[in-house]
Amino acid sequence: MTLCAVSIIAEAENRAGFSDTEPAIHANLNALCDALNHDACLSEAGEAAALRALIIRQADRIGGLKWISDHPEIAEKPIEKPVFLCGLPRSGTTYFQYLFDRDRRFQLVRTWQSLVPLPPPAVDPQSVEERKAFAREVRARTRPAEPENFAALHLYDDDGSDECHAFLEQGATAAGFHNVFDVPSYFDWLLEGCDPLPAYRAHKRQLQLLQWRQEAKPWALKYPNHLLFMDTILKVHPTARFAMTHRDPVQVLASIAKMTLTLRRTRYDAVDANRVGMQMLHFIERHIERIMTFDTGPQADRVTHVDYYALVADPGRVMREVHEVIGIDSPDDVMAEITGWQRENPKGKRGTNAYTLAQFGLSEGEAEERFAAYRQRFAIPREQEMIA
Repeated sequence: MTLCAVSIIAEAENRAGFSDTEPAIHANLNALCDALNHDACLSEAGEAAALRALIIRQADRIGGLKWISDHPEIAEKPIEKPVFLCGLPRSGTTYFQYLFDRDRRFQLVRTWQSLVPLPPPAVDPQSVEERKAFAREVRARTRPAEPENFAALHLYDDDGSDECHAFLEQGATAAGFHNVFDVPSYFDWLLEGCDPLPAYRAHKRQLQLLQWRQEAKPWALKYPNHLLFMDTILKVHPTARFAMTHRDPVQVLASIAKMTLTLRRTRYDAVDANRVGMQMLHFIERHIERIMTFDTGPQADRVTHVDYYALVADPGRVMREVHEVIGIDSPDDVMAEITGWQRENPKGKRGTNAYTLAQFGLSEGEAEERFAAYRQRFAIPREQEMIA
C-alpha cells in the first residue's frame, strides 16, 4: 500500500459530505505521506492504522468546514485570551495542564473531544456519553503493549484534559507525528518548508466549534510543540499568552526517546533504539533553537517561563505566579483544587519510568554540550544532581 494524499482527501470528503476548501493543507499532508512511504517501512498493521487515522482527521477538518458553511456565526465567535501551554516534550507540560484543568475559569480540550470532535457538543449533548465511551474503547485498544509502564510514562485519565495533537493532525502540522512514526524528512520539512498558518486556522476553527453555544471561557491549550510556531499562533490569536515549562534537557531527551520507542513499537516490526536516539537528539535540538530564537525576538514578553522542579514541588506558589503574569487572580477555591490534586497524585503514584541516554546510544557529554546555552539561559539545574 502507498499512502496518497489525494486519495485520503477524496475519502475524507466523501465521509464528511462536503468539498474541501483548504488546498493549502494538502501540501502538508502530501509531505507526511511521502515521509511515511519512504523514510521507514511501517508494518502492515501500522500502515493500515496510519491510513485510517489520516482519513479520520481529514474528515474531521472537512466536517468542520461544513458546519461553518451551514452556521457561519460559529466563526464569528472569538477565542479570547487563550493560554498556550508548551515546553520541550517531556518537560512537565501534561502535569502543568492538569493543574490548569483544576481551574473552573478555563476550558480545556477533553480526551473524547480529541477523538470525536463533531458534532459540536452543545448541538448533540446526548451523544457526549457515547463519545466518551468510544474514546475509552479506542484508547484501550491502541495503548502501547506496556500498559504498566505507559501509565507512568504519560499522565492520562478517561475524560481528562488532552493536548492539541489531534487538532493539529487535521492540518497535518503536528510535530508529534515524528514520535509516533519514523519520519525525519517530514519533521525537517515541517520546520523549513511548511506554512503552519492554515493548520492553526483549522485548529482555531475546531475550538470555535467546541465552544459554540457553551459558556465562554478562555482556553488553556497544551501541546509541547506549540513552541515551534509561536509567531504563527500570535497571527491567529493576537491576544494569546504562552506558559512554557523548563526541565533538564538531558532528562527530556532520554524521556522522549523512551516515549518514541514505546509508541513506534506498535507501528513497526522492528525499531532501532539508536536510530530513535539520534533522531530525538535532533528533535530536541531543533525545539531549543526555536525557543532561543523567540526569546530574543520582539514578542518574548508573551511567554511566562516555568521551572518544572518548582512546579512539582510547590504548584500552589508557581500557579499564583503564573496567574499574576497572565493577568488573573488566584481565588481560594481554585488554589484548593490545585493543591488538592497534587496531594492526590504524588510522584510515583502511577508507577515508575526508568530511562537513560545510554539505552539509545547517546552520550551525556555530547548532549550537555549541545544544550549548554539553553540550560544557562533559563538556569535549569541538572536533575540527577537534585536527586542524588
